[in-house]
Amino acid sequence: VQLVESGGGLVQPGGSLRLSCAASGSISSIYGMGWYRQAPGKQRELVARSTSGGNTNYADSVKGRFTISRDDAKNTVYLQMNSLNAEDTAVYYCNYDFGSQPVGSWGQGTQVTVSS
Repeated sequence: VQLVESGGGLVQPGGSLRLSCAASGSISSIYGMGWYRQAPGKQRELVARSTSGGNTNYADSVKGRFTISRDDAKNTVYLQMNSLNAEDTAVYYCNYDFGSQPVGSWGQGTQVTVSS
């Protein structure tokens, strides 16, 4: 399954963006779909993850602000990001797992820049 991220851009602090991750094939049998991000000079980190069983988990830094959702019928995963701040500036990637570490190929990601 190939994944293509989109929806990033430049947004002011306090603003919102919705990212999309379109899969080339069915994701209904994939256990975990996640959004990751990598800021300049930092390691890639998990931001949010959704399982096929309906469970979600979030990094502490985004809890209450970000919401992950998956539409298996459209083979797409979304990340709604609200109340953005400068610390959210990063390249955002999606990937998938079968219960542990992400196993898909990393795409080009989508750049999110939060700045006034």
